[in-house]
Amino acid sequence: MKLAGWGVIKELIEMSDVVLELVDIRDPLVTRSPKLESLVRSSSKQLIIVLNKADLVPRSVAEAWRKYFTTQGMNSVYISARERLGSRVLRNEIKRIAIKTPVVVLITGLPKVGKSTLINTLKGRHSASTSPLPGSPGYTTKAQLYRVGGNMYLIDTPGLIPPEGDDVDLVIRAKPIDEINNVIAVAVRLINKVIQYNRNAFKEAYGIDVLDPEAILRAVALKRGWTAKGSGEALITEAAKAIIRDYLEGKIVYYYLPPAPRG
Repeated sequence: MKLAGWGVIKELIEMSDVVLELVDIRDPLVTRSPKLESLVRSSSKQLIIVLNKADLVPRSVAEAWRKYFTTQGMNSVYISARERLGSRVLRNEIKRIAIKTPVVVLITGLPKVGKSTLINTLKGRHSASTSPLPGSPGYTTKAQLYRVGGNMYLIDTPGLIPPEGDDVDLVIRAKPIDEINNVIAVAVRLINKVIQYNRNAFKEAYGIDVLDPEAILRAVALKRGWTAKGSGEALITEAAKAIIRDYLEGKIVYYYLPPAPRG
């Protein structure tokens, strides 16, 4: 995982016309980046909040979040990049707000929100690189412009936003799972957060009908045969890593509705 510095992100924004900010629809408020959005506004570029992984939540919830961001004065669509759902709606929204043509699109977001999958979906099987991106900063010397439509070009570069904050969703996205400090404690925080919104999440994911985080960790380890030789003790460190990985891959589901309009 290689995160881009904010200076690089700013340069990439300047090279684009429309910026797509991918967020995880399970927790859009935490996985969005106000700092990125501020940079886009100050650059006078167009921004679309792309609510990804919409296949994990009811359509009514996805619609509620789209409407919420609309009331905040922001363009928004919901998609499922891995299921290839909503890409046509996204393309149409890009064309609608584009100030000029051809339009150059940048995809950004936190790690593990689905950027690479969306890039591949938009590129399709028959797309081809047109040229290296002019003026690419050092981090993106291999960045390429891909033609993904008649008048639409895509900057193919990771554009990974550095997670900033102490919410557990940001902690698990900030570094590879094997590098997370005190991974058991982090997994317990994640389990508690998920259960707060979906008490059946771990029953649905693993068939485990308990709510105590440590009991869930032990049960996952035992189900997968992860035990210490000799003692037979559950290897809960491995279970903690698996739960974090499964969550990031969309196998553990929860959601909540957006805040009610003020006033």
